Amino acid sequence: MKLTEKLAELQIELPVLPAKEYPFAAGVVTDRLVFLSGQTPTVDGTAQYKGIVGSTISVEDARKAAEVCTLNLLAALKNLIGDLDRVHRIVKLNGYVASDPSFTEQPYVINAASDLLNRIFGPELKHARAAVGVAALPGGVSVEIEMVVELKA
Repeated sequence: MKLTEKLAELQIELPVLPAKEYPFAAGVVTDRLVFLSGQTPTVDGTAQYKGIVGSTISVEDARKAAEVCTLNLLAALKNLIGDLDRVHRIVKLNGYVASDPSFTEQPYVINAASDLLNRIFGPELKHARAAVGVAALPGGVSVEIEMVVELKA
């Protein structure tokens, strides 16, 4: 099944990312690998799910933020390579969670992104991953995720 068909079956619509000028690329393609810059839970150009997990934002809201980051990553990937059906697999996911010093459930938060990717790409192509707690993230958001993708030969 084509990836575009799988997204439709799962009733997932990728967001349209606003064009912005940054001093870095949204992603870089090298051979068959795509390195995507971090995406935050931004919807229609506005940061969502702001706060520190474990003190000012709930774990469930942080999980929703991780899903939004993942959809933004896929949208950025589509913008970069043109057709998501060129994707072979997700290789690596790095998730950053703005965390209260006592919060230790970063993997649970980032599992929302992994679960979404596994539903889309299939559980047989699981990715490598890191889930890291940080003091703060850009714009005060609770989650940021970056990804490495392998394209088909």
